Amino acid sequence: MAAEGVAAPVPRHGAFHPLRVIAVDRLTDDSVAVTLQVPPTLRETFRFSPGQHIAVRRFADGAQIRRTYSICTPAPAPEGPSALRVGVRLVEGGEFSTYALKELTVGEVMEVMAPAGRFVLDPRPGHFAAVVGGSGITPVLSIASTLLAREPEARFSLIRGDRTTASTMFLEEVADLKDRWPGRFQLVSVLSREERQAGPVSGRLDEERLTGLLPALLPVESVDGWFLCGPYGMVRGAERALRTLGVARRRIHQEIFHVDAGDSEAVPTGPSPTAAPSRSMVTATLDGRSGTWPVREGESLLEAVERNRPDAPYACKGGVCGTCRAFLVSGEVRMDRNFALEPDEVAAGYVLSCQSRPVDERVELDFDR
Repeated sequence: MAAEGVAAPVPRHGAFHPLRVIAVDRLTDDSVAVTLQVPPTLRETFRFSPGQHIAVRRFADGAQIRRTYSICTPAPAPEGPSALRVGVRLVEGGEFSTYALKELTVGEVMEVMAPAGRFVLDPRPGHFAAVVGGSGITPVLSIASTLLAREPEARFSLIRGDRTTASTMFLEEVADLKDRWPGRFQLVSVLSREERQAGPVSGRLDEERLTGLLPALLPVESVDGWFLCGPYGMVRGAERALRTLGVARRRIHQEIFHVDAGDSEAVPTGPSPTAAPSRSMVTATLDGRSGTWPVREGESLLEAVERNRPDAPYACKGGVCGTCRAFLVSGEVRMDRNFALEPDEVAAGYVLSCQSRPVDERVELDFDR
């Protein structure tokens, strides 16, 4: 069930399509923007809502590498986009981000999955706001630029945290929004490792800081929708700050870009592992076709489905991106981690198949809902 102001999810599938790289633009020392050409035959497939992401795939040394990256450009016209642009920040030890920053060149072909994700906002009148950290600006840039261009009765406030000015992604693009809509776009930048002569005092956007800062910047409770995006700690801190300030949970939308090994708040959902049956079967519907297969000991439901349906949708397999989201038609499961689904989605019956283990002998999933 979609939250207020958020578009309903569209059916997803795990098919990859070849898209040619037409630009690789350096944003900072450790980030680039990659632009992909979308041929006319695929423009309907790659039509996206502002805030959605794409999964990309490459093979290196015989291994498959998948990652998700948010689209940073405004949502396209109904006929679909002629190009997609995503932001990629270098992650220490990251196989794909290292490749993108150091090796990827114009003319290469990347394998790309159709856009997915529910961290979206359909343009409508109202006041909306975002708190982002680092590369969390990427989907919010698409959300804000689409909203301001399409809805003259909408306003957008952006509170962004970065380490330094030099490390700030899409600096010029955000400045352009401020120049084009000075009365409807509010920008507040906070730097954690650089002193500034004007603006908020430097420091991290943690729960304590945001609880004091946000009421001084805007009427918190009257904002129609809050969008939080960035590292796990920042997003959770921002959510707690907003709840302390009286914001209803249904007005808060989240997307986590990175989870550190020490983050332990993702409590498993469902019965104890001791309840797991010795043998289980999973039935899955994907792109209108269904099948039933055994779940091997220690497997997630996604792994069982993927053995028989290589087109099963997934990217991170860590419970963060939400690409593997499916509706639990019947049976009971236990999710090991959940950093992607919001409470109303879980209550409505959705699970992350990459994190789900069967509790009943028979479980049925629908990836098309």
